[in-house]
Amino acid sequence: MALQKRILKHKDKILAAIEHNLSNGLVGSTNTKIRLITRMAYGFSSPQALIALAMLNLGGHRTDLPGRQ
Repeated sequence: MALQKRILKHKDKILAAIEHNLSNGLVGSTNTKIRLITRMAYGFSSPQALIALAMLNLGGHRTDLPGRQ
């Protein structure tokens, strides 16, 4: 009964997570990557450089490197 009550209480949130294929795992992973990028960018002269590095790493575009397939 307790499980059923919890499911009914959070039904909208559960359905939204399933429908949009989102989870806290993806958000946590992205936050961890951003923290790592921020450490890598320590000493950059401007915040725009950090933003550009984050966009490059997390933007999803992967260029073909010479000599690799």
